[in-house]
Amino acid sequence: MSAEPDTLSISLIIPAYNEEVYLGACLDAIAKHARGMVCEVIVVDNHSTDGTREVARRYPDVVYVFEPRKGITKARQCGYQHSRGDILAFVDADTIMPAGWIEQVEKQFQKDARLVCLSGPYRFYDLPWLQRLIASGWFIAARPLSLAFGYLVVGGNFAIRRATLDAMGGFDLSIEFYGEDADIARRARKFGRVRFMSGLVMPTSGRRLKREGYIKMASIYLVNFLSIAFAGKPVTRGYKDIR
Repeated sequence: MSAEPDTLSISLIIPAYNEEVYLGACLDAIAKHARGMVCEVIVVDNHSTDGTREVARRYPDVVYVFEPRKGITKARQCGYQHSRGDILAFVDADTIMPAGWIEQVEKQFQKDARLVCLSGPYRFYDLPWLQRLIASGWFIAARPLSLAFGYLVVGGNFAIRRATLDAMGGFDLSIEFYGEDADIARRARKFGRVRFMSGLVMPTSGRRLKREGYIKMASIYLVNFLSIAFAGKPVTRGYKDIR
């Protein structure tokens, strides 16, 4: 295993659409646990119609950018184009970064030059304990997929090398929502190691699971993962904003 020769700079990028309720807690956690360890924090406002902009601008160290084209891949692309770090870390606006997350990202990329993309599971902080337990089963069940295909990425909890994203040509803007994380993982795998690290846990809201249901969501994600893996494109085109 080869190591990186130099210190790696990290840009933290947060896509946000109508996230005034959650964004403040997300940025507070980042200020507490990542201050001084990232070169920038970028909030990409994906054409919000609520107070997302005002919340972001309460934080003087946060870079606010506006992306008028709606869609998660377009927001990620905008953040990538406005960033300057060697490593681009992406979290969702309803996540609450725990202590040690940034340190672990830096450590894993620093010690392994072959690592091009790193991800980990969610922990749903606002679900009842039984639903949290059931939901965590998806990440246990997904582990064999990671081993079988050599990749697995969770969209609100991953980091990727800028050089890899450059080589990939950025994000696939034709993908609306479902399958975008599988597409990132599949294409990044061509340039090096994609690692799903069980210990790199990101607390997040379970709002989509609450609205859509666990079985439905697990089925949609599995079908689109397999579609990306075998056909290179997702089967699910539309999606609902859960706000």
